[in-house]
Amino acid sequence: MANQCVWFDIPVVDLDRAIKFYSAVLGEPIKKESFPGMTFGLLPHKNEEVGGCLVVMDQVIPSGQGPMLYLNAAGRLDAAVTAAQSNGGKLVQAKHQIGPYGFRAIVMDSEGNRIALHSM
Repeated sequence: MANQCVWFDIPVVDLDRAIKFYSAVLGEPIKKESFPGMTFGLLPHKNEEVGGCLVVMDQVIPSGQGPMLYLNAAGRLDAAVTAAQSNGGKLVQAKHQIGPYGFRAIVMDSEGNRIALHSM
């Protein structure tokens, strides 16, 4: 079965600050790319994996409301939470089990988006 999610944009206010935050949290560098009229931070992904980016958009502002994106922190959930907090994020809900689906911690990113960090 193909992934139901194929791409995502994470709205940010300060692209460089967000790139620093997500690079630390994900433990991998976020690549800054530009096309005519658009600059964004490309989150790490390979081949046909689901991918996403950090992007400044005029009519879209970061929010702690609405859908919550789960980011992979497999095997490094505690380190990801620590990195989030030391790079401008705030802990909303400490690491907790989500039934048979592993563990998550909920944080506010450096831009004001609520995200979940997930690990089995």
